[in-house]
Amino acid sequence: MRPGRLQIDLLREALRALSANRLRTGLTLLGLVIGVASVVLMLGIGEGSRERVAESIASLGSDQLIINAGGGATGPLRGSAGTLPSLSLDDLEAVAELAGVRAVAPVHSVQMRAVAGAQNKNTQLVGSSVDYLAVQHWPLQEGRNFTATEARSAAGVALIGVTVLRELFPDLPQGASVLGQQIRLQRQSVEIIGVLAAKGQGFGGQDQDDLILMPVHTVQRRLAGSAFPGTVGLGLVSVEGAKPAVEAQIQALLRQRHRLSAGAEDDFSIRDMAALSASLALVSQVLSLLLGAIALISLLVGGIGVMNIMLVSVSERTREIGLRMALGASSSAICAQFLWEAAWLSAVGAACGLALGLGLGMALEASGSLHVVIKSWSLLTSVGVALTVGMGFGWWPAQRAAALLPSEALRSA
Repeated sequence: MRPGRLQIDLLREALRALSANRLRTGLTLLGLVIGVASVVLMLGIGEGSRERVAESIASLGSDQLIINAGGGATGPLRGSAGTLPSLSLDDLEAVAELAGVRAVAPVHSVQMRAVAGAQNKNTQLVGSSVDYLAVQHWPLQEGRNFTATEARSAAGVALIGVTVLRELFPDLPQGASVLGQQIRLQRQSVEIIGVLAAKGQGFGGQDQDDLILMPVHTVQRRLAGSAFPGTVGLGLVSVEGAKPAVEAQIQALLRQRHRLSAGAEDDFSIRDMAALSASLALVSQVLSLLLGAIALISLLVGGIGVMNIMLVSVSERTREIGLRMALGASSSAICAQFLWEAAWLSAVGAACGLALGLGLGMALEASGSLHVVIKSWSLLTSVGVALTVGMGFGWWPAQRAAALLPSEALRSA
């Protein structure tokens, strides 16, 4: 018999054997389906998490240093960042003059209720300078930034995020502009002069678009006030030179301005966003590997199910195997027959698992509960691992069937 014809006959025989025990075949498939779906879904969640982290890192800006007011957590005049008057606007203006510093933006942030017509919402009010958008790499969706003159005069102008736009102006017609409209903060009217481009979620799921940006003097003098006028909680520094050198200059300058003696602890802290970004990227990679490993365990459990069912099949069909060998079937043909069964189980399980994994991924993405990104390489990986696991666990039962002696097989039956 030609080899091709023999393989076709073995394939038909494998299908017949699997069809004869549909319940058992279905239960075996269930393990593989769950395993493949888990691999697809977990890899998709890992990839989605990695994309979220990458977007957050890009939104923060890797060229940034952040100066926080407040140093260590101990001592009579030490506290958490932003609670002490240890960083002034004058300090940040001096930092902006250092070599290697592209721009500096102070940040005075408070929660405040904004009102527009019949709508109102609690949002984050950020007071800063005209350089805030440049430091944050934040483009405008429409309108303009406030000017240096408006910043110095504490003008009542504001730029709003898209979340504030959507919730305060839900009835705004498509294509209409919100520029020139008024919102009320602390019973004071503020004119909207710009809308920030959408930035999405930041670390910890924070909505970065839920904010109102205004000149820092407007926020401190007219709206939120400040227990320590002229001071801010933190400053954002955009660096164009070598970061370590710039950071050392900033530290030396602030220590000099704050008249800190040698050996005294800094009353401020400086963080490098690139280092933080690298740490977060590493955490994301570890999370992806962990999710993939957990899913792989599910697939291995499915493979063990294939092996168990095939061992039962070999045991039940010992007489059939003996008769086939007595009539001239070779050991390799017996082995191939059971390997075809394992291949069919793996292929059908992989196909159903792919469909289930894709469906669950789309459902999670549509619900907004998780960001799931399923790449073609993850699908190919899932199918390849499923076929490898199925064939691998089917190999031993097939070898056991092929090793039977015809006389012993017929006698045991």
